[in-house]
Amino acid sequence: MRDYFVYILASKRNGTLYVGCTNDLLRRIYEHKNDVVKGFTRKYGVHTLVYFEQCDDFESALRREKQIKEWKRRWKLTLIEKVNPLWKDLFGQAAYGS
Repeated sequence: MRDYFVYILASKRNGTLYVGCTNDLLRRIYEHKNDVVKGFTRKYGVHTLVYFEQCDDFESALRREKQIKEWKRRWKLTLIEKVNPLWKDLFGQAAYGS
């Protein structure tokens, strides 16, 4: 069984946000951080992993991504601050589980 993730990247605390989903969180965040793909995160410097959650399958990850994307900005900020009040980069936690 494969794991899927929904994640939020930020340019800085209370900055520009990007919501995405993937089946390989580390690879995808690496791509964002290193501007591997042209697009929104590269254009706006959105490289800090501030939130992620695991989903059981692709369909639930995609549903959750769409749900969060439709939320008001304030709701997204609340979601982030519940688990990451200091807006630390969670890439290390995702990679090493610390």
